[in-house]
Amino acid sequence: MLLLVVACGPGIGALVEPAMDDLRPNITLPTPGTPVIAMLNWVGLRTLYVKEVRRFFKVHLQTIWAPAMTTLLFLVIFTVAMGRGGAVVHVGGEEVPFADFVAPGLIIMGMIQNAFANSSFSLLAGKMQGTIVDYLMPPLSSLEVLTGLMGAAVTRAFFVGCAVWLAMCLWPGVHVMPHALWAVFYFGLMGSMLLAFMGVLTSLWAEKFDHAAAVTNFIVQPLSLLSGTFYSADHLAPWYRTISHANPIFYVISGFRYGFLGVSDLPITAGGIGLLLLNAALGLLCYCLLKTGWRIKA
Repeated sequence: MLLLVVACGPGIGALVEPAMDDLRPNITLPTPGTPVIAMLNWVGLRTLYVKEVRRFFKVHLQTIWAPAMTTLLFLVIFTVAMGRGGAVVHVGGEEVPFADFVAPGLIIMGMIQNAFANSSFSLLAGKMQGTIVDYLMPPLSSLEVLTGLMGAAVTRAFFVGCAVWLAMCLWPGVHVMPHALWAVFYFGLMGSMLLAFMGVLTSLWAEKFDHAAAVTNFIVQPLSLLSGTFYSADHLAPWYRTISHANPIFYVISGFRYGFLGVSDLPITAGGIGLLLLNAALGLLCYCLLKTGWRIKA
């Protein structure tokens, strides 16, 4: 029997080989140079977004509830200091209780500050810790990376906004039920995107965390606090009112406040269009810098 198998070995091999070929999967490799992901890498984009959301949600006490508590303390301090005796603020020709006036501004201020904090951390931490390759090596385009970072920053902003809003709903003497829900969502989105784009630019420019902290302390905080959160622009001197109108966050807060009160100290349509154009310009700038690898590719 052994001699028969050896003698017939080539024949058996010839008979077995086609059977083995039939078991192999029919895989057609793409032509060299042809992209496998033709349009948009949805899987990669979703993975980056989920990774960024899980990063800040893993420490939600620090990234969501702590900012909400800080914002609520602002409300408590200012309502106790100025809300007694029925203090009102004149907005758009109407009198609004001070607590109702300041509450929407505090909500959107907490949202935009946390949008900036989230987007300014990711790329900067990658550069500092040597993990920037995690953003550069995967098959993600510059637009997909920017979209993932922006989506996570806006998500964190709305989480913080919802947490602050829920806390204010339980606070006595404050009415924060939306009057125009579209304005709340639109100006909340525009403000979050505005500061998120600024955060991406900061993370690209900064070389250490001190640089990002400097932008926060000397640019973001002054723009946020001097944007009409605690006062109406109608009460300002003409020269200071002109300076306030040059602050883009002023339009974010005024439009967001309109969504709760139904009154505003500026034209809502003009402010909304201006914010949209500004976000488009900042988004294009961020995309071009990411595309060229400015300060992130050695």
